[in-house]
Amino acid sequence: MNHSRPSESSDAILESLCECGRRLHARNLLAAGDGNLSWRFPDGHIVMTPSGVSKQRLRPEDLTWLTEDGEVLVGKPSSERLMHLAIYRACPEARCVVHAHPPTAIAWTLARPDWSELPADAMPEVILAAGRIPVVPYARPGTSDLGDVLMPYLPAHRLMVMARHGGLAWGESLDEAYNGMERLEHICQILKAAHELGGFTQLPAEELAALRGRRAAMGPKLL
Repeated sequence: MNHSRPSESSDAILESLCECGRRLHARNLLAAGDGNLSWRFPDGHIVMTPSGVSKQRLRPEDLTWLTEDGEVLVGKPSSERLMHLAIYRACPEARCVVHAHPPTAIAWTLARPDWSELPADAMPEVILAAGRIPVVPYARPGTSDLGDVLMPYLPAHRLMVMARHGGLAWGESLDEAYNGMERLEHICQILKAAHELGGFTQLPAEELAALRGRRAAMGPKLL
């Protein structure tokens, strides 16, 4: 078995993954060793953040390597790697997966366990940036169930809230996945503020139709 790293594994890609982890930490989208990030190379090798290492001090040499089949080549990848592998298998376009713990997004799933998705009829940003943002049912962290519960939402959704657990975004670039996570928490903060100020209001039906038409024309990428 050839355990060498892929030829595309430039230092810039590895450093960008570490920098993304630092940005997530700085934005309070994860804490300590929480969350995990990964990048898939064209030859199928996957580089992933290690288990138990704070994203604040992540270095390229800390990153772990595995195959799309889940064989660990280098290091100790996150115990939630099955979630990442499920996305890569179901979504050929996926190059990057970002899982974080945005506080407000998680809080909504605690307070509103009946929600199957974030209110898409209240804010144009939800529709234009992601189409719909589903709430994935709870699954125990670190188990294969994390990958299984994602299946009904893939590949249609690139941004999701994982009930009682966190946020999940995937994209064709690191920026797409990171921006999705940042936007998720921002949307949830606005929804929380509106709730505290008296509740949500809905956009008119004709405006919703226009926004959804525009989103369909824009394609599936997160904005």
